[in-house]
Amino acid sequence: MDIREIVNQLCSEASDRQISRDMQIDRRTVKRYREWAQEQGLLKGDLPALETIQELAAKTLKIPAPPQIVSSVEPYREIVEKLVWAEVESTAIHERLKERGYTGSYSSVYRFVRTIKPRMPDVTVRVERKPGEEAQVDFGYAGRMIDPESSKLRKAWAFVMTLSWSRHQYVEFAWDQKVETWLRLHRNAFEFFGGVPGRVVPDNLKAAIVRACWDDPQVQYSYRECAQHYGFRIAPCRSKTPQHKGKVEQGGVHYVQRNFLGGRDATKITQANRDVLVWCNTTAGNRIHGTTKEKPLERFDQVEKTCLKPLPETPYDLIIWKKVKVYRDCYVSFEGAYYSVPFRLVGQKLWLCAGSKQVRLFDQAYELKATHTRAQKPGQRQTNPKHLPPEKLPGLFLNRETCLEEAHSIGSAAFQVVQTLLDDPVVDRLPTAGRLLRLGKKFGEERLEAACCRALAHDDPNYKTIKRILIQKLEKQSQQSAVILPPATTFARSCEELVGALVEVGSWS
Repeated sequence: MDIREIVNQLCSEASDRQISRDMQIDRRTVKRYREWAQEQGLLKGDLPALETIQELAAKTLKIPAPPQIVSSVEPYREIVEKLVWAEVESTAIHERLKERGYTGSYSSVYRFVRTIKPRMPDVTVRVERKPGEEAQVDFGYAGRMIDPESSKLRKAWAFVMTLSWSRHQYVEFAWDQKVETWLRLHRNAFEFFGGVPGRVVPDNLKAAIVRACWDDPQVQYSYRECAQHYGFRIAPCRSKTPQHKGKVEQGGVHYVQRNFLGGRDATKITQANRDVLVWCNTTAGNRIHGTTKEKPLERFDQVEKTCLKPLPETPYDLIIWKKVKVYRDCYVSFEGAYYSVPFRLVGQKLWLCAGSKQVRLFDQAYELKATHTRAQKPGQRQTNPKHLPPEKLPGLFLNRETCLEEAHSIGSAAFQVVQTLLDDPVVDRLPTAGRLLRLGKKFGEERLEAACCRALAHDDPNYKTIKRILIQKLEKQSQQSAVILPPATTFARSCEELVGALVEVGSWS
């Protein structure tokens, strides 16, 4: 209550009733002030300064104090103080007092606790940044938009990057909040501004921060590489504190939702992205900002644009880091495609680094283990034969053409044997032909050719025959010196010998 204003009213010709109505105080209080002012001679002449009147009132004006009500908790003050400073909640304090005979209400305990430890007001300190020093980013729900590919409505999200000093902003709509989308939107925003801020303030979405921690946040590896490429620092907010990026939270996402998206009919997302860029440079950019009292686009063009870091010579390749497991077939899976790794790593977990053209795989110590060209479609396999077990390779790439080609390089006899095996009209002899050719690596191609010649000479071009010839080293014997076995017969002796012996013994019966 302004005591000088009361005295001014008393000096006027207004009645106590009028002053009571104008000042909204009781008439008895007005009467008490009038009597005091008359005693001090304040109703005549010029009024002294406010400080003088206040000092005089403090010394001479006696206003009865309101009646003091003693709390029912007062007898338990010492106990309550100990519990309050031990961080015990009011409900628990009420229960402890009831155990000691207290019969009062919880509300009385709550009010008494507030006199001991008053609640501190929730104070927000506004932090302003220098031009080009900071940008804040956030995602917000943008409603449903039309997918141009399916012509169906889908949930869309608004990505907003706001420069903290000028409040100029970039907006783009997307279908998801995946890592690759997050990185692509950053690249588009930097190209829109024509430069890079000193640091970027995101919240703790998984595309940016793998593990939210104020002291040591774990940044997503792809986002870390993006920051290194463009030269900005990542400054994530503390968990559950959106006010730390209030410039994009209120003046960015909420402003887009209320203004650009407010009352807008569902359109194709491509059309919405074209329209919102125009909106950023017109409606949003040319409005008088509520805090800066200036137009964001003018502040950006005149000051902040030149304070941003220049863009690198090449745009950031959208690299994705992902932890993958090596399966029993020596492959890892990424976006439906498969990439081989050394068979010794089966069962282990690796870091997969996927760019637009290349996929690299690292162990936990970030040592490079495999490199592949990125697959163009799901289901495709990228295989390095050196990654597979050596004993599994021969059968993996075996086919009719390669068998005939290899046999021809060994010699005409080997080619003829392989051709005979492959021409079997009933049984698939391709695996047998492959095993036959591998005998050349074990015994030598010259010996294999000679063994095939010997087998063909005896009209027995079989795998087991040729292998036995090589094991017994028979391929070097000349065809003349070779022991030619008589054709197989039913009996070891001739019929004449058998019949003659029977006649000597006796007649047939």
